[in-house]
Amino acid sequence: MADNTMNKKAGFAAIAGRPNVGKSTLMNALIGQKIAITSHKPQTTRNRIRTVYTSDEGQIVFLDTPGIHKAKNRLGEYMIQSVNKALHDVDVILWLVEADERIGPTDKEIATKLSGTGVPVILVINKIDRVSRDKLFEITDMYGKMCDYAELVPVSALKEENLDELLKQIFKYLPYGMPFYDEDTVTDQPIRQITAELIREKALKCLDDEIPHGIAVTIDKMDFEKPVVRVDATIICEKESHKGMIIGKQGTMLKKIGSAARYEIEHLVERQVNLKLWVRVKKDWRDSDILLKNFGYDRKKLDE
Repeated sequence: MADNTMNKKAGFAAIAGRPNVGKSTLMNALIGQKIAITSHKPQTTRNRIRTVYTSDEGQIVFLDTPGIHKAKNRLGEYMIQSVNKALHDVDVILWLVEADERIGPTDKEIATKLSGTGVPVILVINKIDRVSRDKLFEITDMYGKMCDYAELVPVSALKEENLDELLKQIFKYLPYGMPFYDEDTVTDQPIRQITAELIREKALKCLDDEIPHGIAVTIDKMDFEKPVVRVDATIICEKESHKGMIIGKQGTMLKKIGSAARYEIEHLVERQVNLKLWVRVKKDWRDSDILLKNFGYDRKKLDE
C-alpha cells in the first residue's frame, strides 16, 4: 500500500492581534475543543499555546499568542517576547481583527510588525454578524491600506461561521510534509498547565472587574491514583486586599471560583474531581524574574 503522507501538508499558523479580539475563542473553535481560556478582559492569554488540527488534507499547529500591547512589567515583556518569537517561527499568520471595533494606532503598529516578518498574513475579520456588508467592505479597504495581506476571510468565531473557508486558506500556505503530532493530539500543553489556566479563567470571570490581572495559579498537587482526581491549587495575588476579595465573605467567592473551575476540569479529565483552592500573596510577582519562572512564564522556554 502506497504511503501518501507526503501528499499532505503540515505547518504552523500563529493567531495574532490586539488584546481581547477573540484569538483564543477562534482557536478553540477551529480545533473543536476548549484548550485556551477566554475572558472579556484583555491580555488573558499569557503564553504561546499550541493546539493541533488534523484532517485528510494535513495538519495545522496553531499558536495562540498573547495580545500585542505595550509592556508595563516583566510579565508584559515576557508576553511580547512570546508574540515576537511566534510570528517568526510560523508558515502563516492569522491577523484577527474585530468588524465592529474602530481601527486605531495599535492596529497600525501591528500591521507594521506583521509586514516586517516576511510571513504570509491572512486577515481574519471576526464578529461579521455585527456589521452590514457595506461596513465590511469599508473595513476591508482600510486594513488593505495598512498591510499587504495575502488573503481575507470574514468569520464569526463565537458562532463558528466560515471556519471551513479559513482552514482552506491556511492550508494553501503550508508546506507538504510529515505531521508533527499524531492525529489524536489536540495540544502539547501539560494537563497541569491547562488545569491552572482553567482555574485562572474562572477567577477572572467570577471576580469580574474587582481584581486586576495580577493573579496567577499554580497546581500544587494533581493525583490520578484514586477514582476521584485530587487537585490542590493556589491562586497567587499581589496585595492583601486582593486576597480578601478572592476569598470573599466567609469564603463565598473562593467557593464560587472552585465550583466553576471544577466543572471545567472534570470535563477535561473525564473524571470526578476534588478541587481544593488556597490564596497566597506575592507582592509585585509580575516584576520578579524568579517568581515568573516559578509560575510558568520562563523566557528560556520560548527558544525551545
